[in-house]
Amino acid sequence: MNYYNKDKIKNSLTINQVEELVSELGGEPQNRGNYLICKTICHNAIGHGSYKLYYYNNTKLFRCYTECENSVFDIFELVCKVKNNAHEIKYSYSTGEPIAREWILPDGVEYVAAYFGFEAESNEAISTAALVDWQFLNEYKNRILEKEEKKIEFHIFDDSILNYLPQPRIIPWEKEHISPQVIKSHKICYDPCYNGIVIPHYDIQNRLIGIRERTLTQAYEKNGKYRPAILNRVMYNHPLGFNLYNLNNSKENISLIKKAVIFESEKSTLLFASYFGENQDISVACCGSNIIAHQIQLLLSLGVKEVIVAFDRQYKETGSEEWRRWTKKLTTIHEKYGSQVQISYIFDKENRLEYKASPIDQGKDLFLELFKERFYL
Repeated sequence: MNYYNKDKIKNSLTINQVEELVSELGGEPQNRGNYLICKTICHNAIGHGSYKLYYYNNTKLFRCYTECENSVFDIFELVCKVKNNAHEIKYSYSTGEPIAREWILPDGVEYVAAYFGFEAESNEAISTAALVDWQFLNEYKNRILEKEEKKIEFHIFDDSILNYLPQPRIIPWEKEHISPQVIKSHKICYDPCYNGIVIPHYDIQNRLIGIRERTLTQAYEKNGKYRPAILNRVMYNHPLGFNLYNLNNSKENISLIKKAVIFESEKSTLLFASYFGENQDISVACCGSNIIAHQIQLLLSLGVKEVIVAFDRQYKETGSEEWRRWTKKLTTIHEKYGSQVQISYIFDKENRLEYKASPIDQGKDLFLELFKERFYL
């Protein structure tokens, strides 16, 4: 049986990663260098509360300075508090049936692990003390879930909410060569209240499971360019690691061609469809720089024979420490999934891409060059 080492996960998270997740949960964090100041989502509804929730990077713990009975807690407990406070109805990924139960610590750990792409570890990799504690928690969770199918669960939203949002031309994206037709077909809208681009996320069965919003207001970017959309007082967040953006649109082409290109961002898939046509689109986005087993399984379910990893250029100079960390990340992907499917990598060896650019950001011709030069481990 495999286990998550919650202490290892917690201690490995950078303050920027915690900031990203708290933002996803609706905490609107402010990064002060070695600590975060967040809204009290630990006991208030999303969009309410004061900035009295602090995260200290040296202890990896949150402290609520207002109403929480347990005023000190970690990232896993915060996830559980937010989910339970929202009384979020959960739905079975396979049947669509509602599942009513509280979030407990193992749920919080699994959520964080999936969000950042951590894999489960074998018993031997965890100390005896941690194993005993974790084994007890897993047994407790199993008793609660003994009659439930252990499938990934999403909250399924009614996408009629999108009908009430305008769909104007998004000129900044058109200037980046994303076609108006692709923007329209992906149901991308505009939020006039927050001046943001609304990006609906659908699962492989074409069900709305979340909505992200890209702010166009520079002052809001200090809390992250992307955040879960809040429409009509409903927060449309979802665990990004359990899905692949655009798979609902590209799945038929992927199944036919037996190949899939995994980008980091939603915009890269929109560019791919704009350059090559939606009838030839084989792109998806993992919305980060990690790939987890569930995402690979989604592609394998379509008969994929090759996965092409097309991540952003995350290094300035070849041979630098940043370059070594990045190549190690790609090697780790191969070590995890190379036995299940052929994996190739689009990698800019000749420094043609700008720093942090996607392989498709600088035009169709350069992307095709990089695609032809992709390598295999």
